[in-house]
Amino acid sequence: MKYKIIKIPKIEDRRGNLSVIENNTIPFEIKRVYYLYDVPAGAERGGHAHKELQQFLVALSGSFDVILKDGAEQTIITLSKPYEGLLIPRGVWREIKNFSSGAVCLVVASEVFKESDYIRDFEEYVKLHSQKN
Repeated sequence: MKYKIIKIPKIEDRRGNLSVIENNTIPFEIKRVYYLYDVPAGAERGGHAHKELQQFLVALSGSFDVILKDGAEQTIITLSKPYEGLLIPRGVWREIKNFSSGAVCLVVASEVFKESDYIRDFEEYVKLHSQKN
């Protein structure tokens, strides 16, 4: 399973830090940006894979766990720093859980929303993934 933690450039200043995500920060052209916030305690997000879309997730505030699966193995990554992000390539199942109070998850995507790009059933995902390997 391929994923990558990428450091986001951080400009430190006594007035507060600034980090910038540009098209040269991540390995795809940015086509969509959205964020998750006010996630109730115990709620989960994600629960799908993408056929083509790649994502870059950043914990702008607070923390949360990203569970990545490929049908054979599972990896849990905790995001909690606004100057680090998780690059999730196409074809990897993701779930987002354990949001701390006040957590904000920024999602930078390589494509605009397209429902046909989603695989929302894990059993279907495992079947498709095993056919590719």
